[in-house]
This record gives sequence, structure tokens and C-alpha cells, in this order.
Amino acid sequence: MANDGVHDPVNTGRRRFLSATTAVVGAVGVGFTAVPFIKSWNPSARAKLAGAPVVADISALQEGQRLIVEWRGQPIWIVKRSKAILDALHGLDGRLKDPESDEKDQQPDYVLKQNPELRSIKPDISVLVGLCTHLGCSPEMVAEIRPEPYDPQWKGGYFCPCHKSRFDMSGRVFKDVPAPINLKVPAHHYQDDNTIIIGVDPQGAA
Repeated sequence: MANDGVHDPVNTGRRRFLSATTAVVGAVGVGFTAVPFIKSWNPSARAKLAGAPVVADISALQEGQRLIVEWRGQPIWIVKRSKAILDALHGLDGRLKDPESDEKDQQPDYVLKQNPELRSIKPDISVLVGLCTHLGCSPEMVAEIRPEPYDPQWKGGYFCPCHKSRFDMSGRVFKDVPAPINLKVPAHHYQDDNTIIIGVDPQGAA
């Protein structure tokens, strides 16, 4: 992909997001071609800007697939991670700027309770704001565990082509890249096993 983001990184990211509402990416070298059926409640544009919650049906989401919904004008990535991807997260702490997610503004406390490196309520389901924390571009999801030109030890994650920032599959930022902090985890909770409400904390969450 051409590196146009040097001159207009924010608009490049927005164009990439607006070009599709779903993305399908292979997990650990296996490509998927089926797009999951998506059933979402879509509030009005005014309600979205005001922060109205968004409902996402993840019942058809398979390992290695990403569902993208819009909340507050931002792309929200819902990704089903494989066991291999989850296992790969364990060995990355030494390469990350904030492996324990100490920057509290970047996620609700409840997503850290089970395991800080997962940054999720359920181990396999990751929910992130899909905007690079450097200049707001939309990074590419590269979920395969294999060497990449920008990282010969790549264990799956997100790569921003605008200025080469990298994040793991939990949205944690690598050292020595322009992005200063981890990708943001939005407020969310599960209405049931297959339904996520974006924009509302779980009942009783501090």
C-alpha cells in the first residue's frame, strides 16, 4: 500500500475505515473467505455522535475474523482470537511500552481483571477502537504468526503503514514506534454470549 499518510495520515485512516464495515483476516496462516452474518442495531447519526450504544451480534464470528462497527464516529474492532494468538501474547511483554496497561485512560479497569495482557472481558474476544494512537490512522490487522518485513518475530497484531507503529493482538503498543500508548478499549459489556453492547459498562462496574 502506498505511504500517502505522510501528508494526510488522519484522512488516510478514515478512508480505509469507510471503505468497508467488515474485514476478514486469516489466523495463523489460514485464510477465511466467509464474511460472518452481522446483526446490529444502528442508532441515528445524531445518536451515534452523542455516544448512543451500539449492539453487535458476534454469533457468526469465527477465529481470525474481525467485525467492525461504528460508535461515536470511530471504528470499533471486535476480533475473535485463536488459542495460538493468545499463547503468543505471553512472550511479548519485554518488547512493549505498556504491557500491563498502566495508562488507565486507555481501557476500563474491568478488562484487566482476568488477565492484563488480554485486555478483554472474554479471553478470545478483543474489542478495540481501531485508530492508531499516534495520528489517528486506521492500522491494518495482520493476524498471522509469521515473519514480516517490519518485524521478523511477528506474533500477529496491528501494523499502521502511515508511520510504522505496531500493536499486538491485545492492542498493546511496541517500543520504538511513534504511537505513544496502547490502542483504546471502549466501554462495553455482553448482553448474552453472542451480543456485545458497545458504549456501556457492565452492570456494577466501578
